[in-house]
Amino acid sequence: MKEFRGRVAALTGAGSGIGRALAKALARRGAHLALSDIDDNGLAETVAQCRGSGVNITSSRLDVADRDAVCSWADGVVADHRRVNLLINNAGVALGATVESVSYEDFEWLMNIDFWGVVYGTKAFLPYLKQSGEGHIVNLSSVFGLISVPAQSAYNAAKFAVRGFSDSLRMELEIEGANVSVTTIHPGGIKTNIARNARIHASVRDVAGNPERSVSDFERAFITSPEKAAAQILMAVQRDRRRALIGPDAKAIDFISRLPATVYQSVLTRGATRLRRQPDREP
Repeated sequence: MKEFRGRVAALTGAGSGIGRALAKALARRGAHLALSDIDDNGLAETVAQCRGSGVNITSSRLDVADRDAVCSWADGVVADHRRVNLLINNAGVALGATVESVSYEDFEWLMNIDFWGVVYGTKAFLPYLKQSGEGHIVNLSSVFGLISVPAQSAYNAAKFAVRGFSDSLRMELEIEGANVSVTTIHPGGIKTNIARNARIHASVRDVAGNPERSVSDFERAFITSPEKAAAQILMAVQRDRRRALIGPDAKAIDFISRLPATVYQSVLTRGATRLRRQPDREP
């Protein structure tokens, strides 16, 4: 997909962050939009910011963890727009907890959104993307789909799963000679509210010290704006990249991921141990 003008893009998690930035960037490029999010107010604000671009915009409240709802949304997008060319599975949540302490309910909550939401969206839209004659799927993984970190076992599991799922799908489509391609996105620290809105278990203290301080420190590491991230993601689509590393920190983490596991895991373990020993302070 070299051009977005006149194409139809379906996007989950459009109510804020990278999703909103992608919606606005696509609208400026002349793409018609089918936007969704579970946050009605955030979604309405994104729609308002995209108006005036001369493109058709539809929006739907959507819980990507609901398979039937995702399938119905896909059918509705094609009914409203006649076709769909681009699917961006962007919706996601975060969870901080140790393996021992995380509840099954919280683990399932994250997996249902971050992994199964990607699977549902991909399978629901894939037949329509093939019918369009020109299609592309963008699945959001993370730098935590490249390396594992303490207290992020559920998030790591989901993002590694998205990476494996997307890589396998891309190869299948290439073998088939299909007119649809797949790009996996690995964002680094993007200036969004995902950390602030995460579910943080008290067990984070056991591996990283004060949970509030950990969130604050994590947010300070966010160095890439959603707008820059969106531009890099759309460039990756146009260049048909298999994977895209978003932000300079993502490139650094990709390098780290190629080191022996003993090396990078030992460094992370020592760093977390030092944080755990630090006295509490204001975040």
